[in-house]
Amino acid sequence: MVFQSYALFPHLNVKENILFGLKVRKVSKQDQKKRMLHAASTVGLSDLLDRKPSQLSGGQRQRIALARAIASKQPVCLMDEPLSNLDAKLRAEMRSEIVSLQKSLGLTMVYVTHDQVEAMTMADQIILLRDGIIEQMGSPQDLYERPQSAFVASFIGTPPMNIIKTQHIDGSSEAIAKMINHPFSSFKTLDSFGIRPEDIQLVDDDGIAGKVQSVDYLGGQSIVQVSLDNTSLIVLDKGKSFLLKGQPVFIRWSHKDSILFDKNGISRKDK
Repeated sequence: MVFQSYALFPHLNVKENILFGLKVRKVSKQDQKKRMLHAASTVGLSDLLDRKPSQLSGGQRQRIALARAIASKQPVCLMDEPLSNLDAKLRAEMRSEIVSLQKSLGLTMVYVTHDQVEAMTMADQIILLRDGIIEQMGSPQDLYERPQSAFVASFIGTPPMNIIKTQHIDGSSEAIAKMINHPFSSFKTLDSFGIRPEDIQLVDDDGIAGKVQSVDYLGGQSIVQVSLDNTSLIVLDKGKSFLLKGQPVFIRWSHKDSILFDKNGISRKDK
């Protein structure tokens, strides 16, 4: 098991921390040394075996915890938010390292995280829990492209999917009915619909009228918040957006990209 807080003994050096579990299990000394050296080499700690945890960086400390799990030679490894104490750059590096280790060692890893980037980039299968109940289980692509509930749709994605309540739609109702391929007359059977920010286009005309509320420039893209009737939605615009706050805009999207949700927040298949 690999813990969030590393769970290292501060008075023991790297080598002794890796060996501790093997000694408790009464593994032979010869096998202990062999496993320790292999695990240390695998995670790049061979030159740091005599150092104490206090002399190492956060990433190096997490490598000790990984080496300890590797040395145990267990078929399943549970990782409990192992990267949450690291900075963003180091988290990205460690994500790649853990994935490479998992593949090279053939380990089954059960990885607990609140970071959806970790889940989406590292997992073969995701189990998304809400209040201890499974909301959806499947591949990252399944959860992103085919969410089974409004909760899953709004939880997965950065920025998250726009979830628009049909009761908030007034003047644009007929235009939106076309966009989601669902007759306005039966809006009462829906609770809401969802559309990803990247699936919305800003157009000159022939779309749904709205106004720009804010523009956040992120370098490769801009996050544009557009007010629409009694609600608002987020649009991803490539590069730097030159839209101004209060500026009228038109938006549209393909009905194939919209997802309908019933009164219980469950996705509907009758688009």
